[in-house]
Amino acid sequence: MPSHMHAEPSPAPPPEPGAVEALISQARQLRGRVDAVRRDSAPPMEEDADPQLRWQRALCDLAVHQLDDLGEHLGQLRDGLPEPAPAEPGDHPTRLPRQQLGAMAAHALGRAGSAEWDLLTDAVEWSDDLYHIFGRSPEDGPLTLDELPSWLFAEDQQTLTSMVTGSLVDGRPIDGEFRIVRPDGSVRTVHMVGEPVLDTGGATASLWAVLRDVSELRRSQRTLRETRDSLQRQRQIAQTEHRLAVELQEAVLPPWRGSLRFPQGGGPISVDLAAHYLPSGTSALIGGGWYDALPLPDGSTLLTVGDLTGHGVAATSGMAMLLGALRGMALAGLEPAPLMGWLDQLLDTSAQPTLGSALCCRYRPEDRALVWAQAGHPAPLLFRNGTGRVLDPPEGVLLGATCGARYAQTTEQLAPGDLLVLHTEGLVPRHATDVAAGTQRLLAMGPRFADARTAQDCVRTVVEELGTPEREDDACVLIARFP
Repeated sequence: MPSHMHAEPSPAPPPEPGAVEALISQARQLRGRVDAVRRDSAPPMEEDADPQLRWQRALCDLAVHQLDDLGEHLGQLRDGLPEPAPAEPGDHPTRLPRQQLGAMAAHALGRAGSAEWDLLTDAVEWSDDLYHIFGRSPEDGPLTLDELPSWLFAEDQQTLTSMVTGSLVDGRPIDGEFRIVRPDGSVRTVHMVGEPVLDTGGATASLWAVLRDVSELRRSQRTLRETRDSLQRQRQIAQTEHRLAVELQEAVLPPWRGSLRFPQGGGPISVDLAAHYLPSGTSALIGGGWYDALPLPDGSTLLTVGDLTGHGVAATSGMAMLLGALRGMALAGLEPAPLMGWLDQLLDTSAQPTLGSALCCRYRPEDRALVWAQAGHPAPLLFRNGTGRVLDPPEGVLLGATCGARYAQTTEQLAPGDLLVLHTEGLVPRHATDVAAGTQRLLAMGPRFADARTAQDCVRTVVEELGTPEREDDACVLIARFP
């Protein structure tokens, strides 16, 4: 059989000690930084821990594992390896250099052992590290090539047999993995790299190999794959929920694309309306905010805005239920205060209790009276002749906060040309120190509102001023002009 081996290349000169020390120092520093990131990304113990944190933790574990290996290799490179011993007379021509090379490779790799199976004498030699990997005592002796497959998983035995046969018959190098079961019942994953050793005549005389325990590395890689898949599933679920929430919100909220004008009783236009939904700049989830305007059978007009706590499908479905109930009770003729009481009871007795704020106004065009009530919601802003003010709110707690809550209502007399701004809390900053400043920004728009021709122009002004990408929460704004 022709030789598959080439002459041994001359050894490369050893690296400078100073250069190796510098690499070791850099590797240690990098290992410390990665370990710090790993501690910071440690997930909580709960089973439903954030998959993003689990994925980061798995990546860090894998990086630390490989950096530890790198540190070992550099340390061995710095310390150097022993010189080969001279060959004894009568020894196999290539056995001692190959055996020495196997020991050197095993030592350099770390957590690895070397082996050589002599095909001429049936002798087998294992390094001490290889006994440790197999959990086998040196007193029991090494495993022959015929005994080795019995330690493997049944489905991995054919893999090993094919690798060994291809190396011994065709001279192919060995490079593959298999799983072994040690005497204590533990399972280890072993990576085997080797090649046939040829005698002077070109025939295969022995097989040498380096076997490395890669169980921890493969476990880290498997954890990484699992957490990555889990993260991908979570992203898909979040995308699906976001799409459903958007579709539900679009189905419930009025699809206004311009000013909505309500003629009352066949007379002149009495209310010019426009509204807008402003998404959050920090969250992809849709909240439970709403706006609505509805002409009522008695000629009055319902104006309402509100917001339920939470985000996603649960919040938007709750908003749809609450808004449907609100519309039904308004059409039945309920005044704003008792209407708020029934909404509070509805939230308090729902299958998934939640909290919400709401503002409900009923405008009567015949006497220009605005009757309104609120449930823990920002009061309307009234603009007259370019000057705005916050209306004094009647008593009212958050919807769902207490059982049997009672709500008061108040009446505001409007004048021709007045403009009313209704909005949810997310339109202005949440922090108590910034709420007043946010309200002042709205009130400062009074002159621009006075110059606007339509309610839609006023909404554009609000969006230009407050619709920034840095918005903390989504928001709704509804503007009514009374010509």
